[in-house]
Amino acid sequence: MSISTPAPTTDLPSKSRGAAYYAWHRFLANKGAVVSGALLLFILLMAVFAPFLTGVGPNEQKYLTSVLSFPSAEHWFGIDDLGRDYFTRIVHGARVSISIGLVAATFSVLIGLPLGAIAGYFGGTMDWFIMRIIEIFSVVPPLLAALLLAALSNGGYFNIVLIAALFGWVQVCLMVRAQVMAFRNKEFIRAAQALGGSTWYIIMRHIIPNSISPIIVGFVLAIPLAMMLEAGLSFLGVGIPPPTPSWGQMINLGISFMFYYWHLALFPTLALAITVLVVTMFGDGLRDALDPTLKGR
Repeated sequence: MSISTPAPTTDLPSKSRGAAYYAWHRFLANKGAVVSGALLLFILLMAVFAPFLTGVGPNEQKYLTSVLSFPSAEHWFGIDDLGRDYFTRIVHGARVSISIGLVAATFSVLIGLPLGAIAGYFGGTMDWFIMRIIEIFSVVPPLLAALLLAALSNGGYFNIVLIAALFGWVQVCLMVRAQVMAFRNKEFIRAAQALGGSTWYIIMRHIIPNSISPIIVGFVLAIPLAMMLEAGLSFLGVGIPPPTPSWGQMINLGISFMFYYWHLALFPTLALAITVLVVTMFGDGLRDALDPTLKGR
């Protein structure tokens, strides 16, 4: 009598599946995050390839005979008050708004990451001091403070980036601090300390790499905050100076013609609202997918 052996299975045991596997499947299960990610990729591609998508430059006044024309098959978003194609300006405005969001978010991480790691790991006086700074930034209205700083610095791309980063690092710092506080008493940290690892070696080699999830989420969620801040400053006239296209600047223009030429206010408002919405939903989806409390589910 022969004894049959079970056929070998190709399925990997669940223990061999890393955190990335579960994070990816949790992200795919979130339909809103997947759709927002696809829309965000589409917007990014439009911004990158803006010069190839439009036949004219954003500041070319080639349609002076059709000033304030409504949307048509030839000009999808109409013509503005200076004879410029509005679709072209909105697409090029995406480059300005999104690039400010990305650069400001990068600076926010560079500021918030080390401060959050220091506050979470050392605690005590360092944590108290950093938390007091965060409380000061939390009680100051960001738009009013940014408006004052922008007026003093005369606006401009670089100044707007610095102002947005100045108010965007707080969220990143708090997320990293919470993650570091959860890890600083783990066994592998105590083992590294027992083996003689220096404080900065432990932070750089163990703490920060294990805090990559809040860093990524903080970076993504800082982007819409910077975009909204830039749009608000440009709307108030102290942001990106004309003729460089900016969505906030275009909304400000459209308000003046809103009751007669609705398209001048509608399309840049929709562009800003949709972009901020999809980035926020994508960031929320990443946060849920990378949540360490859900690993292995």
